[in-house]
Amino acid sequence: MTTKNGGDGPAPAAPENMPSLSVLVQYSKDFSFENPNAPQSLMQQQQPQIGIQINVNPRQISNTDFEVELKLEGKAEQGGNVLFAFDLNYAGVFRLMNIPQENLGPLLMIECPRLLFPFAREIISTAISNGGFPPLMLNPVDFVGLYQRKLAEMQAAQPVTQV
Repeated sequence: MTTKNGGDGPAPAAPENMPSLSVLVQYSKDFSFENPNAPQSLMQQQQPQIGIQINVNPRQISNTDFEVELKLEGKAEQGGNVLFAFDLNYAGVFRLMNIPQENLGPLLMIECPRLLFPFAREIISTAISNGGFPPLMLNPVDFVGLYQRKLAEMQAAQPVTQV
């Protein structure tokens, strides 16, 4: 059963000054998967050592539009041999309207990459699986923690001025 509030008319328009975040487009900017020691690497039975690095790079492209790049690099090694390596630069263009300046950083560094991450995770998992390995299911990322670390690094890098 479906119920309607307010009859059959169109939904009321949101006020023009309401804050909004829209995903305009998302895409792979660059992707690389390497399986340098195949087929020997595919015969390994032990769990490899896997290292992953994640970076977020926002860039303003207009008054309201921002490109946010989510860069994921990873490598699986065993006994000093690389089993596989990947490098994905996955990005999206986001439109941020009526957002207070103090909220731009957290939106661009936390919420935007959080929206991109599931798609990047799927690309990596599929590539690794297509490379002959079991799929790698990346754990959810704490983008709040990454943002806080980046802020702390930026504050530590600023010279201290004495009055």
